[in-house]
Amino acid sequence: MLRLLDRLEEVLIATLIALATLLIFLSVSHRFAIGFAADIVGFARSNDLETLGAYARSVFKFINALKMTWAQEACIFMFVWMAKFGAAYGVRTGIHVGVDILAERLQGTARRTITIIAMSGGILFTAIIVWIGADFVWHVRAGGQVTPDLEIPSWIVYLAVPLGSALMCFRFIQALVKFLRTGEIAHHDHGAVDGLEDEADDLAKGGHA
Repeated sequence: MLRLLDRLEEVLIATLIALATLLIFLSVSHRFAIGFAADIVGFARSNDLETLGAYARSVFKFINALKMTWAQEACIFMFVWMAKFGAAYGVRTGIHVGVDILAERLQGTARRTITIIAMSGGILFTAIIVWIGADFVWHVRAGGQVTPDLEIPSWIVYLAVPLGSALMCFRFIQALVKFLRTGEIAHHDHGAVDGLEDEADDLAKGGHA
């Protein structure tokens, strides 16, 4: 079950990144195409090129009919969802930036205590956000608000806050339980990044050469 949750989390984040990137590309291409078609119309008009002008105007009308004013709003919403679930993924994999200078200087019971306090603080904070976020979503849904461009219910967008925070809270609980059982804390291993280890080896070989 946990493995399935991990996989769903990764698929959701990757899908949102891919969709947002594709949508941004299409939106920028759309704006460029409109501007380019308008320039061709102006060029044809100034040089009395009626055939080219007629073709450019038809292209301009076709592209302009493909309204993409909603693209920016959609990308923002996707990035909000990606950020919330990405934060939970960060807790699970240990990639969040943290100030651990105090914990690194402590040993034994003191280090264990400060780590438990820090993780418990994360659990408490995210649990509070879940409660506040859920209450906010409930009131937004009751108000019947919709988004300006996509005109979808606003509560669906804001649902990312309680859901993402709930998953993040669960990940903190997971991390705390693992620490209490094994004494291990999830941390990011730079050597696990594809290509980074090979690049370091190449640099080392180059230095020896």
